[in-house]
Amino acid sequence: MTPDTKQTGPVAAETANLREVIKRARFVLFDFDGPICRLFAGHSAEDVAKDLVNWLERQGLHGLLTQEERVHPDPMAVLYAVNRRHPHSDLVVELEERLTQQELKAVPSAWPTEFADPLIRTWSAVGARLAVATNNSPRTAATYLDSRGLAGCFAPNIYGRTQDLHHLKPDPHCLNRAMNALGAAPQSTLMIGDAPSDFEAAERAGVPFLGYARNGYKEKLLRDAGAENVVVSLEPVLQVLRS
Repeated sequence: MTPDTKQTGPVAAETANLREVIKRARFVLFDFDGPICRLFAGHSAEDVAKDLVNWLERQGLHGLLTQEERVHPDPMAVLYAVNRRHPHSDLVVELEERLTQQELKAVPSAWPTEFADPLIRTWSAVGARLAVATNNSPRTAATYLDSRGLAGCFAPNIYGRTQDLHHLKPDPHCLNRAMNALGAAPQSTLMIGDAPSDFEAAERAGVPFLGYARNGYKEKLLRDAGAENVVVSLEPVLQVLRS
């Protein structure tokens, strides 16, 4: 048996699985930062995290964060840390709004995920109902989609971060909100995400999951979390739809 023959079985099985997953999906929920774009491609997430930390320090709250939290490159980690210590507080509300403003600043330099735009337009054109389910602000997602001429494929079904941070993925809250609005049954819905939290939220909502991994590290995280269907490019998904 040649090496090419050895590869044919697994590759054919993956393609068949992908076709089946797509065929069943009448409703598609997209995570935003990852499957649709790289939000912080030109506006560093690390700089945003520093901005949040500096803002807290200007409020006289230097001691609120640990040293590790003060240098964390993910702004969501700063928001989570403050919420753990002051849940449902005005401080969390102000910090969440500051993060939203930084996300909106990132939109003009966000980098579209390759094949995402035509995939979204094609899926919408063939009759699927689409929604966004993200941990980013829904205002950020809506602004980006409008800038790409994609808002009509989703509007008004864009669900994201609120001031109730316990509703963020892996909690399935935003997925359930999207399905309720669409009138979608979980088994006829597909969630596309790039993080283990997306997979866990889909599992908890009873929704089939398709992982998108832009690099090997992301793919390993998804597969270690239990995701079976993972693509490293959206191109094969688009090809299945077009065929």
